[in-house]
Amino acid sequence: MENTWVKRNKWIFFVAPLAIALFVALFGELVMHLWNWLLPTLFGWRQISFWQALGLLVLCRILFGSIGGRGSDRGKTRRALRDRWEGMTPEERGKFRQNLYTRCGGVEAPTGGTKEPA
Repeated sequence: MENTWVKRNKWIFFVAPLAIALFVALFGELVMHLWNWLLPTLFGWRQISFWQALGLLVLCRILFGSIGGRGSDRGKTRRALRDRWEGMTPEERGKFRQNLYTRCGGVEAPTGGTKEPA
């Protein structure tokens, strides 16, 4: 039994690779032109080629996550942490803070009051 969606939308299998190639080419050109317009003038850096611009796009994707697309579930994670925090008692919050400060460089947790800078 054939999938009727695939049967009706065969054109998408030809158009999608072309659209992806066009997207990559346009963004590569855009990055190359922006780099070559700004960075040599501002910082004295060398100009880059199209392939180096594509390499920068890939590097940014690896280091910083999504270029377009779905993105991450950062908001969902933050909501879950906030809900967890709000469900803690003051003693649990203090213990959590102390543990966090200890793990993050061995700094002692601050006292209850806030200090204004002089």
